[in-house]
Amino acid sequence: MSESPMTTGESVAGNGTDAPPGSETAGVRLARISERPLNPAEVEAAVTGPEHGAVVVFTGKVRNHDGGQAVSALEYSAHPRAAHFLRACCDAIAASTGLPVAAEHRVGDLGIGDLAIVVAVAAPHRAEAFAACAELVDRIKHEVPIWKRQQFADGLSEWVNACH
Repeated sequence: MSESPMTTGESVAGNGTDAPPGSETAGVRLARISERPLNPAEVEAAVTGPEHGAVVVFTGKVRNHDGGQAVSALEYSAHPRAAHFLRACCDAIAASTGLPVAAEHRVGDLGIGDLAIVVAVAAPHRAEAFAACAELVDRIKHEVPIWKRQQFADGLSEWVNACH
């Protein structure tokens, strides 16, 4: 596994300060960078509640190709403060929507089919849950300093989206 400047399991979690006092319906329930395999059920459980009729869970997996080349593995590296940037993305979506959100991104060496990211949002209805989840995934991809190195089947490798 590559050396990462990030502490294993670094997280910033809990019910966000954006939720009104006593409210358990909004806020950041989980924002974590992890070197361990991700568990979608854990991320989903962080946002689920009896008041929510919809829970959208997005899982991003390592695929076996990119740009017409066969990919054999990925390596994710994170900035030491990546968890804080992840939390900021989650805070922004929770504040703008009033919904509970959770996100976890993996770092280290990942194989084909491994989960790289899991994001969950709960809402009373599906449309707002889908929209908030999509927006959160896009913000994480563009704002959190996590870099990806693709290893190709021919032995070559390249860094992707390394200009955050």
